[in-house]
Amino acid sequence: MKHRICALALIGLCLLIAQSVPAAARPLRIVTSFPPSMIELYRKAFQQARPEIEVEFVQRKTTAAVALITGGERLEADLFWASAPDAFELLKLEGRLASLAPRDTGTPAIVAGYPVNDPSGMYLGFALSGYGVVWNEAYLARHGLSVPKRWRDLTAPVYHGHVGLSSPSRSGTTHLMVEALLQSEGWSTGWAVWRQVGGNLATVTARSFGVAAGVSRGRFGVGITIDFLAQPTELDAGPVRFSFPEQKVFTPASIALLKDAVNPAAANAFVDFLLSVPGQRLLLDPRIDRQPIRPEFYADGATDGPNPFALSDEAATWSFDAGRSAQRYELINILFDELITFPLSDAADIWRTIYEVEAALLAAPDTDAAREVTRARALLAQMPFNEAEATRLAAGVKLLRVPRGLPASAEQTALTARIQTWTAQNLGEARAAAEAGRRHLVDRGRLPALRAGKAAP
Repeated sequence: MKHRICALALIGLCLLIAQSVPAAARPLRIVTSFPPSMIELYRKAFQQARPEIEVEFVQRKTTAAVALITGGERLEADLFWASAPDAFELLKLEGRLASLAPRDTGTPAIVAGYPVNDPSGMYLGFALSGYGVVWNEAYLARHGLSVPKRWRDLTAPVYHGHVGLSSPSRSGTTHLMVEALLQSEGWSTGWAVWRQVGGNLATVTARSFGVAAGVSRGRFGVGITIDFLAQPTELDAGPVRFSFPEQKVFTPASIALLKDAVNPAAANAFVDFLLSVPGQRLLLDPRIDRQPIRPEFYADGATDGPNPFALSDEAATWSFDAGRSAQRYELINILFDELITFPLSDAADIWRTIYEVEAALLAAPDTDAAREVTRARALLAQMPFNEAEATRLAAGVKLLRVPRGLPASAEQTALTARIQTWTAQNLGEARAAAEAGRRHLVDRGRLPALRAGKAAP
């Protein structure tokens, strides 16, 4: 009996001690969309600066990372570290972020027309990302193509089949570029441009990294990408070049403290390091090659790219509403995939016919053929609904990124089916109009009845 009492007393003492000593905290966990090469440089540098803090990175593409943080089985993490501002806005909208105090970096509040830090204090910019075109010098020379100077150049017939892009539903950086054009050009004009660029695509890559890789391997000649993804480290730089169009677009890459962070002190230490001079200098490493947020790095010529702090004239014409983008984030993804990604081959074939007829019309006008291809173009510039209805739909239907093979909600399924039905009818009518225009020229001996790989219409 005595031994039993002692044993019970010992158990009670152990329980008391266990309650008084906090459980070992997990490592500082950072969810990021950045590539492993960048992650490893920061891991090593931060460990040298703060060896007492153990850090763990969870690498996911932006769309998947947002889904992990906001999903039913939420990932336990402390920081979210990525490029796409609208992803941060989406997390803020979902109530997943905690306030984060700004650091003194000497950076002005607005750079190139865009707020560096979230005005409501929920995330901080740490680097500036520039959007541009990556191109294969040998490929362009072989096909007699020039380097695009403006974004709209990519709608030109000469680039048909020569352009690569990743899907915004699979790439946060592409999503931002899609949304940026919609906001700067307006809903109708912006989608008309994207649908025509879509008609010129050779492929839609599965990942952001695939654009530069495809250009490097000569699968296509030009790609839309962001500066730090312009050269995959595993590929030969050889013929690959990157340039900024005349309309320069810079946006901040940011970091945010998550609401459920269990290591806020360690998280703030990482943010301190990221925005410090040593942390900013890491951005200049060729394996990262990004634009620092601190103006001092531009004053001494340490960077090779354009100075985003000296783009005030261009910035006056550039505006981006990250909150609006967040509200319709998944709707834009669904629209892009259903209008451009999935019917890529059909749309490319219709645009090929339009270009063929228009080229023949330059040599000798034909009223009937011109009327039909004009109608085909007009159809391919249409959308299933206007921006006002898009706003209403985005607010009324809870749209989520659904992993392949899993069912979406009934409302999301119905909306997607509506867009699919509209797209099929729209493309069918556009094809009929384009083929009718071609048939007029065939009947008048202006075009051959047969064309490469296709029977006569």
